[in-house]
Amino acid sequence: MKTKATLELADVKAIAAAAEAEALKNNWAVTIAIVDDGGHLLWLQRLDGAAAISAHIAPAKAHTAALGRRESKVYEDVINGGRYSFLSAPALQGMLEGGVPILKDGQCLGAVGVSGVKSSEDAQIARAGMAAIGL
Repeated sequence: MKTKATLELADVKAIAAAAEAEALKNNWAVTIAIVDDGGHLLWLQRLDGAAAISAHIAPAKAHTAALGRRESKVYEDVINGGRYSFLSAPALQGMLEGGVPILKDGQCLGAVGVSGVKSSEDAQIARAGMAAIGL
């Protein structure tokens, strides 16, 4: 039997705080979502001024990144490359850049999803959050 690391509440809070700091530093109004490895929501934070729809998109991006064990941008690129049938993939709704898996020792612990600014900036915020726990 293998042993696997998991996210603890302290990790989730550290990721959220660092992601929030990155967003505020750049004056970006976003929603930050953090999920576990099964895509279950652990944290949702909608910053002042963030659009209401971002509270739906951020968790979807995180869910997609966690289940796929890869950045949600991969799916966006596949679709933009012409494989439109991928839009029918079950359980994947956040196929836009901004969902980043939290990987440690080759295992997925969860993901961070951000929505509210340009997709590349969403991903920047997610990565800044993960840096807070050394990943």
